[in-house]
Amino acid sequence: MSIGERLTTPACGRQTAARHPAPGRRASAARAIACVIAASVPMFASLPVQADGDCPEILDRSFQSLQRGDERSLCEYAGKVLLVVNTASFCGYTDQYGGLEALQRRYGARGLVVLGFPSNDFGRQEPGRDDEIAEFCRTTYGVQFPMFSKSRVIGDDANALFVDLARLSGEPPRWNFHKYLVGRRGNTVHSFGSAVPPGDPALVAALEDLLAERP
Repeated sequence: MSIGERLTTPACGRQTAARHPAPGRRASAARAIACVIAASVPMFASLPVQADGDCPEILDRSFQSLQRGDERSLCEYAGKVLLVVNTASFCGYTDQYGGLEALQRRYGARGLVVLGFPSNDFGRQEPGRDDEIAEFCRTTYGVQFPMFSKSRVIGDDANALFVDLARLSGEPPRWNFHKYLVGRRGNTVHSFGSAVPPGDPALVAALEDLLAERP
């Protein structure tokens, strides 16, 4: 059933006139009233979205959490400014984990969420299992921002989020730690290459501008 689609009940069709004893008429009337009430109440899918039910299309998907192992809908980040990064544990840019966590701690209260997506696409620099990656990030860099199960970010089987980010920005990832800055409504995407550190003035300025926008 699509979101916002009203439920209708087959039993709520037109009642045909017939002669019945009073109890039967009372039962029929009760069923009719129940049907009217049921048809007037909208039923919505239980997606973790904003209160007004507005989830940007680019976030309308789920991924397995790296830290917790459960499926998480990106709709829970609707209204936030997102910094989406493809990460790797054995890369020359791996120390950027520290800068990403610093950004999350500095701007999280204002609406920033950093999202990490480990990938082995570039140089095979993320060969580990999900639990090994999660432990490395936590113990080495104190990473607490959300991360998701290892996936492809380029090619025919790239995960759908990165396909859309590459399309909207006009720039696919070319190496580990490519960064996409996504506005609160999901319709603004800035792209920053791997060599751009998380604290780069241009990136921070773009982040500040997006945080200043109302959700």
